[in-house]
Amino acid sequence: MKLLQRLPGIVCAFCLMIVFLITSVEAVTYWTPGYYEHEYEKYNVTAAVRMEMDDLLQVTDEMMDYLRGDRDDLHVMTVVDGSPREFFNAREIAHMEDVRGLFLGAITLRRVCLAAAAVCVLLMTALKADLKRTLPRMLCVGTGLFFLLAAGIGLLIASDFSRYFVVFHHIFFDNDLWILNPATDLLINIVPEPFFADTALRIGLTFGGAVLVFFAVCLYFSLRKPAGDSRR
Repeated sequence: MKLLQRLPGIVCAFCLMIVFLITSVEAVTYWTPGYYEHEYEKYNVTAAVRMEMDDLLQVTDEMMDYLRGDRDDLHVMTVVDGSPREFFNAREIAHMEDVRGLFLGAITLRRVCLAAAAVCVLLMTALKADLKRTLPRMLCVGTGLFFLLAAGIGLLIASDFSRYFVVFHHIFFDNDLWILNPATDLLINIVPEPFFADTALRIGLTFGGAVLVFFAVCLYFSLRKPAGDSRR
């Protein structure tokens, strides 16, 4: 019976970790002021695409609006090398449609995980588990297990980022549209592979920080004595 009471708590923790991970991705890609400008300056992107920084940042804003579902298409007019043109070509637009699917799918997954976490708590209540003590303890266990798994995967990716960057695309895309040509496709110049490495690191640090805070809170509540409990 105790196992049945505890297991939903561990599942709840895994669901919340997925929520934290998706939110960390969102925080870095959407909510970090000046991040893209810093990366563009770091990799001298304006020279690579022959654009002014303000125009490049405007294109980036339009692209992010598209990924989050705030605009319907990626037909973005800008100035490249002194001449007005559409920034994205047909191949880039097709690839970004796939990327948008991943972003919107992740948002849906986050909602599902939040609902699943709530169901886990309700299940523990139905099984008459001591939520004040069992839930935080199982959240600690589940958080620790998930973090160890995520850290292992992170270290593996860091050992050869280029290799696993390709593996990622093979897993999540069923076409070769992501293989872009720097001579014809501007997108690969504004988000080169080192940009993704920087972004992955920032996401990892954001996620790690959030998990450690969450773990500390759960640990506090799991160790705190209930009111009226005088046991040492």
